[in-house]
Order: sequence, then C-alpha cells, then structure tokens
Amino acid sequence: MKGTKVKEMTGLGAGELETKLDDAYKELFNLRFQRAQGQLTDTNSLKTVRHTIARIKTVMRQRELAAQEKKA
Repeated sequence: MKGTKVKEMTGLGAGELETKLDDAYKELFNLRFQRAQGQLTDTNSLKTVRHTIARIKTVMRQRELAAQEKKA
C-alpha cells in the first residue's frame, strides 16, 4: 500500500478503489493500535497511510463530480 500514486489509482475501477480504501483504513487502525502499545517503529507510516486515504478519496470525488457534470 505504501507509495500508492494517483496515476495508479485513476486506472482502477470503483470497486477496486473501495477495496483499497477499506484496506487502508484497516492498516491505519492497526498502525494506531501498534503505536498505542509502543510497538510501532516507523511512525512515518501513519502519515503515509493517511495520505493514501486522502488520495483515494480525491480520485473517488473527482469521478463523482465528473459524473454529475455529464448529467447536467
């Protein structure tokens, strides 16, 4: 999941994006859990996963807006 680029995401279908988003949220939960227990060694991974989630949501929103524009 680390280092997922926007170009890679734009080629994915809606279902694949939903799956990636779910996986990213699960990974974020696990990382937060590890941090709370003091087991997390790479704290930068939290930031990376949050950015990945933001990228996925951005691509999904862009598609939603494009679909609304086509209707109008």
